[in-house]
Amino acid sequence: MISDASEAAIDQIVASCSGDLRGALKALLRVNEQLEVELAQFYAAVGLDGMARGSSAVH
Repeated sequence: MISDASEAAIDQIVASCSGDLRGALKALLRVNEQLEVELAQFYAAVGLDGMARGSSAVH
């Protein structure tokens, strides 16, 4: 079940895209891609580059 805060966030995201659901999804995908890039950079910076590639190898 989605929380009230999540419902409000969804409404806000859709509203920021003038009600265009496709535009809202595209915006969320772009944000997610950027977060994945930043996470990979973080893992590389702390020496967990295997984690950035999804490796289960222990370092």
